[in-house]
Amino acid sequence: MKYIAIFPGQGSQKIGMGRDFFDNSQTAKDIIEKASKRLNIDFEELLFTKNEKLELTQFAQPAILLVSVIAYKLFAKEVGLKPEVFLGHSLGEFSAISSSGALDYLDAVELVYNRGKFMAQACEGKDAGMMVLLGLSDEKTKEIVKAAQKNSKQIWAANFNCDGQIVIAGDKKDLASMEKKFKDAGAKRAMLLNMSVASHCPILQSAQGELGVYLQNFIKDDFDAPIVSNVTARYYETKKDAIELLNAQLVSPVLYKQSIRYIEDKTDKFIEFGGSVLKGINKKITQKETMSITDMDSLQKAVSEFK
Repeated sequence: MKYIAIFPGQGSQKIGMGRDFFDNSQTAKDIIEKASKRLNIDFEELLFTKNEKLELTQFAQPAILLVSVIAYKLFAKEVGLKPEVFLGHSLGEFSAISSSGALDYLDAVELVYNRGKFMAQACEGKDAGMMVLLGLSDEKTKEIVKAAQKNSKQIWAANFNCDGQIVIAGDKKDLASMEKKFKDAGAKRAMLLNMSVASHCPILQSAQGELGVYLQNFIKDDFDAPIVSNVTARYYETKKDAIELLNAQLVSPVLYKQSIRYIEDKTDKFIEFGGSVLKGINKKITQKETMSITDMDSLQKAVSEFK
């Protein structure tokens, strides 16, 4: 049976994620302990104890990546079967590359921790934010955004998740000022998200240089299977392309639904590692089944399908 490995992005984090893996797997324990030593961050506390840090970009990113990598490693160890393709949503693209073998997971943890810091720094002093739109077409959204930009508003389309679900990034005041415009155009909802960064838009341009250094130092030419780029919705599997595309990803929209449609005929099913957000989105994009692995029970259920 063929499968495609997919990995969730920021926003999927929650206290307690990965706990069942940690309690029942020595592999998971070792991964979390080594990551804690690498960054001098107590990931056991961050993941499993009520705290405010998990909502901060630089802590959320490595936490999500760790749980995703653990879920993939446990599954791969059980079934010994590589996916046809790897795909991640935003931050999840780093989990995808790490799982592909082209980025050591400890290097990945350090890389995305710093990516989160660079993103936060790029948004310092700017009232940056994001807004979710429901029920509006891509074409209408692009048309409104383009017109707003001509009127000097700092807003950009950031995530094309599925038909009728698009995330916009930019200046919070500019985003708020567009709420009525989007609703008048047919949006069922235009809601500001509780975020202090504006991902996948030019506001993050200043983070690209610093991120590029980490990408150059850590990524290897050693891919178990191709990655689908968020930027192009097409394959890549070289270090050179990874560096270029992951840097571009900071300021470019995530073409998630386009990516799923590009690869859906290459697989029997999708498996989401470390979360279940993409499973819900996939139901609106493809008829192919998506399984999610978030604990030992869901892990064993997925393993049983492939044995």
